[in-house]
Amino acid sequence: MNFRDEKVLLAFGKNLQKLRKGQSFTQEELAYNSGISLSQIVRIETGRINPTVCTLVVIAKTLKIKASDLMDF
Repeated sequence: MNFRDEKVLLAFGKNLQKLRKGQSFTQEELAYNSGISLSQIVRIETGRINPTVCTLVVIAKTLKIKASDLMDF
């Protein structure tokens, strides 16, 4: 992963965290309601992994937002 990728993933993770907290979801609740493991949610929010498009859609549906909202950072 190069420096630019890392910056994008960190910005994405911070945006996801902001949106999740805005919905009053804990990481555990997001994981449970989305069917995505807690460890994966943590890794996404900390910019350690690059989630797939399918994962983004599931997260967006769980938070009842548009998938494009996740990319608005």
